[in-house]
Amino acid sequence: MSTEVRVPALPESVAAATVLAWYKRPGEAVRREENLVDLETDKVVLEVSAPVAGVLGEIEAPAGEIVRTDTLLARIEEIEEGAVAESASSPVAVESTELAESTESATTPEPVLAPAARRLAKAMNLDPTEIPGSGKDRRIHKTDVTNFLEAREPVPPPTEPEPIVPAVESPRLTGEAGRPEQRVPMTRLRARVAERLVRAQQTAAILTTFNEVDLSSVVGLRNRYQDSFEKTHGVRLGLMSFFVKAAVGALQRFPILNASVDGSDIIYHGYYDIGMAVSSPRGLVVPILRNCDQLTMADIEQGLLEFGRKAKDGRLSYEELSGGTFSITNGGVFGSLLSTPILNPPQSAILGLHKIQDQPVAVSGEVAIRPMMYLALSYDHRIIDGRDAVQFLVAIKDTLEDPTRLLLRI
Repeated sequence: MSTEVRVPALPESVAAATVLAWYKRPGEAVRREENLVDLETDKVVLEVSAPVAGVLGEIEAPAGEIVRTDTLLARIEEIEEGAVAESASSPVAVESTELAESTESATTPEPVLAPAARRLAKAMNLDPTEIPGSGKDRRIHKTDVTNFLEAREPVPPPTEPEPIVPAVESPRLTGEAGRPEQRVPMTRLRARVAERLVRAQQTAAILTTFNEVDLSSVVGLRNRYQDSFEKTHGVRLGLMSFFVKAAVGALQRFPILNASVDGSDIIYHGYYDIGMAVSSPRGLVVPILRNCDQLTMADIEQGLLEFGRKAKDGRLSYEELSGGTFSITNGGVFGSLLSTPILNPPQSAILGLHKIQDQPVAVSGEVAIRPMMYLALSYDHRIIDGRDAVQFLVAIKDTLEDPTRLLLRI
């Protein structure tokens, strides 16, 4: 009897997906719940597992093909779990010890690995059965693999595995010799990002205002309480929690920057869901930190840390990438000194952070060296006046230069 493997139901906002990579070939044995294929959407990578144990039949949707909900991917010819183990082994005779190992492997379920964990384990030549999984049903994530490596004796650092993409041909010389070109299709994520950025430029009246902030107080406060904060909350105190709290306070004073445009209407949001731009192996993603006005700074730091891990492992969910009322992007981690961020529709404003560097500034009539950062606020001029945008940015500047305002809420 054969069982069909079909594309699972995609969220309403996702029309289609691209077959990213198959992990089994036709005729190979598969185990129940073993990952068969990855599907790339414009937000996340979905794993499609085998619904039954058996032998993989003909693949109906090869890598690179566009599929939709309920599209037939392949069929599995069902056989018993024990038979799967036998079919996966070599047909030649085996010694009694090898037969015992085969019998044991047939009764012990094979661990399930996330795509990033599978690539890293393969690159380091690790046995997945030795790696403890922290996910549901002991699913192994990339962080589990890295923790396993750190617990072992020191080994040479692994090379970062290349992201899984449909195979492309090597560059071919075109035209004059020595001038190679290669045409590579955009990933669905890159295509989606491009579409949203173009739409933002075409539909919104984007304007950017700038300011600079002296971070002496924030940096000093962080250095003073870093150790005690980490001991108390189990997470390092970064600078982003200060910026998030300062932004929320400014949004509460200027609610139009937390609003969005819907046709000819303005929607004011009474909650503060902040999108945090994060770089991932697949490109830029913007997970949402919900209800930031209700979070402590430790909650914010823990949330950002978790987003970073999930982005690297490709484990961000649709829910974590949907919605948002305001965004923050930090180009400073890459060395950017100044930039003009583009809106994340349907949001009406985005705050851009940049590199912190020591600069000479005038303080009380004297020249002093201070850690300075340029802030950039891009906003939709259709609903946000320049006065509100400038005062919003000044409010953030004032809070960061005097962090006691966060405690006093002034």
